[in-house]
Amino acid sequence: MRHQGRIRKWLAAAAGTAAVLSLLTGPASADQARPLAGSVLNLHQCVYAPTPGVDYFTALVPGRDARFTTGTDTAAAPDRDLSCGGGDGNYTPVRPWAALESLDLGSGRYLNLHQCVYYSDLQHDHLTVIVPGGGSEWSAATNVSDTPDTQVSCGPGRGLYHLVPLLSSVRALDLTAGRYLNLQQCQYYFDRLTDHFTTFLPSGDGRFRTGTKISNTADTAPTCGSGDGNYTLIPLLSGTKTLSRT
Repeated sequence: MRHQGRIRKWLAAAAGTAAVLSLLTGPASADQARPLAGSVLNLHQCVYAPTPGVDYFTALVPGRDARFTTGTDTAAAPDRDLSCGGGDGNYTPVRPWAALESLDLGSGRYLNLHQCVYYSDLQHDHLTVIVPGGGSEWSAATNVSDTPDTQVSCGPGRGLYHLVPLLSSVRALDLTAGRYLNLQQCQYYFDRLTDHFTTFLPSGDGRFRTGTKISNTADTAPTCGSGDGNYTLIPLLSGTKTLSRT
């Protein structure tokens, strides 16, 4: 299928009620507006790509298009299987960058989220990862610790994809600062290059900021940068999920 003009289709699409499929057998994702309680943070990193073509995009929390949902939650125990939406028939879940990481929120004061963004000049394609997976070349050092991380730690990339420091970042979230972990996902698209670009954290390029934070207020919508004029925000694929341990 040709992808020219896809941004107009994303922007025009209504929030669907399509059934959610699973990449692997796993827990169903909860309503993103409902706080979830638990001592383990299960980060489900779902990566999608078209067939044919090259245009990876990452989902960590559900957007308004339920076909691209994820199982990210807090729970009493680690999830055993990665849970991803089945895609829309054009974009489907792919390996090896899809990954599940379970973090014990009681093991330290800080949730250190590392966002690693890679780019292929030949493919004109971004790839964002926030959890380890897919080999050391594509790793992100997200962890829970009593020490706040101040430098982002990423794998170097491999082959056609190299790390983009300007768009990569780390955010140390103080788990004692509020009841809720508000994970935000901002999805952008450049129509001419047929390229999605996903952010979960603020980076050196403030045009692609997000509002991921610890707070006593549960967010109901993401706070995203407006993009750079080429990459345009796609509200349908952006989202926020509020998670709670209490």
